[in-house]
Amino acid sequence: MTGTRTTTKAAAAAPRRQGANAAVLAFDVEVRAVQRLSANFQRITFGGECLRDFGVQGSTDDLRIKVVIPPQAADGTRTPLPVIDCEDAGWYRNWLAMDVQERGSMRTYTVRAARCSLPQPEIDVDFVLHFDADGVGGPASTWAAEAKPGDRVTVIGPNVVHCVTAESYGGIEWRPGLAQHVLLAGDETAVPAIASILENLPADFTGHALLEIPDASDIQPLSTPSKVAVTWLPRNGRPHGEALESAVRSAVAVPGYASVGRIEAAPVPARRQELEDVDIDSVILWETPARLAPEVVENSPSPNTPAGALPFYAWIAGEAAVVRGLRRYLVREAGIDRKQVAFMGYWRHGRAETA
Repeated sequence: MTGTRTTTKAAAAAPRRQGANAAVLAFDVEVRAVQRLSANFQRITFGGECLRDFGVQGSTDDLRIKVVIPPQAADGTRTPLPVIDCEDAGWYRNWLAMDVQERGSMRTYTVRAARCSLPQPEIDVDFVLHFDADGVGGPASTWAAEAKPGDRVTVIGPNVVHCVTAESYGGIEWRPGLAQHVLLAGDETAVPAIASILENLPADFTGHALLEIPDASDIQPLSTPSKVAVTWLPRNGRPHGEALESAVRSAVAVPGYASVGRIEAAPVPARRQELEDVDIDSVILWETPARLAPEVVENSPSPNTPAGALPFYAWIAGEAAVVRGLRRYLVREAGIDRKQVAFMGYWRHGRAETA
């Protein structure tokens, strides 16, 4: 039987070189190092010979992966995960059908750094540690806070043989095209992606990177060869998203059309963009230029200009309600073409990923 198998990794055969048929593969990795970056960020380095098959040709930017967290037994120990074979098209359905105490929990994260061509291949993943007032967190935060070298997880990520370009892997949304003036905005869950993007920007890029974090202790050293200005926005008890919205409104004032190198004042277009509402409690808010419906493109201020050919590009990620509010502002009020912005609801307050 192919697909998700119930044999555990402890009983599985020796690691093999994975095939090139699937765009994504399951990587059985172990924790190599754990680094507490701040009160709310934990960096975990995963390693394994199998990671030689991991990655895309080019920079990883905001590359998303799935991390499968081992289930926790009644005595607090972690039980081995089942083997996942992503070369079976039904692998996810098969995995989801298993009891959660056997399959574990799957969560989405960004690769902060990848060093898969080294003698000992590794990737870094920064975990945001979410705990409520009683200290209760979800399966990923709980696992990450206790992780130690030698612990094992499964990572679902790109097959480097198959993903010859970043565009061939669906887990990378950063696609500025010809734009050289950019806006990156997000909360703590978007910090790893924004940091990775900044490190890979060309020197002639300008713009703003706005990062809202729980408090000032979460500020991290970031480097970029670009001229993009980085601004940290500690909440310090304020409502989630308040500081970020204010900063975005300052960075892209009304009217908000973009030109090379700056946001240029221009009349609001006669063609007003229709913006359908998104029920963020029932669907994921995820709108990127590559996925816009034809009728949305036809209704845009520049319907004959393809996405990627405009001088300004914005990348917005974080809590879904906050992202929805920024979407309304940038499109409806500021008049930014929807072909110029990627809006991604990474998470929803009060709701956890279901898998």
